[in-house]
Amino acid sequence: MTEKIPTRQEALELLHQYNESDGLRKHAYAVEGVMRYIARKRGENDEKWGIIGLIHDLDYEKFPDQHCAKTGEILREQGWPEEYIRAAVSHGWGICSDVMPQTELEKFLYTIDELTGLVVTTALIRPSKSVLDVQVKSVKNKWKDKRFAAGVDRSIIEKGAEMLQVGLDELIDDTIKGMQEVAESIGLKGTPSTG
Repeated sequence: MTEKIPTRQEALELLHQYNESDGLRKHAYAVEGVMRYIARKRGENDEKWGIIGLIHDLDYEKFPDQHCAKTGEILREQGWPEEYIRAAVSHGWGICSDVMPQTELEKFLYTIDELTGLVVTTALIRPSKSVLDVQVKSVKNKWKDKRFAAGVDRSIIEKGAEMLQVGLDELIDDTIKGMQEVAESIGLKGTPSTG
């Protein structure tokens, strides 16, 4: 039996079915945007990377105590490919999953899941409230202030960067660019200055 490759529309419907929170939906769109951007940059399948980014936190709102495990169950019931399921579950490695990220896709998802949070918070403190004028140095300036975006675990981002052998500046830049492409859907278009 061949596995059915899910469409973005199917992934989106599933996301909305399990997540009513605007914040969780916007986080999913942000991670999807970044995954698509990085996939294109690396010559990978941006549809697959994007869909996995979109559903990575599928179970978070309704089943926070079973985060990742429940996503696996839901996606298996839906007949999703094992590769997609494994990737989604691996983003919780060391926190709520013992599935270690192995592929590039999995390692990027693990890393940028946290990093998007830092970029969002950096954008929100700007006068423009926009991701469109966030720069790498703005994010780096806030990196060491542990009270800033306190929920973002910097050690996960650092571990991910190490696994990927990609510099932090490049990862931050890719995350910003990926989020800029979806600025409107994540509520961070704001009012950037045109100067």
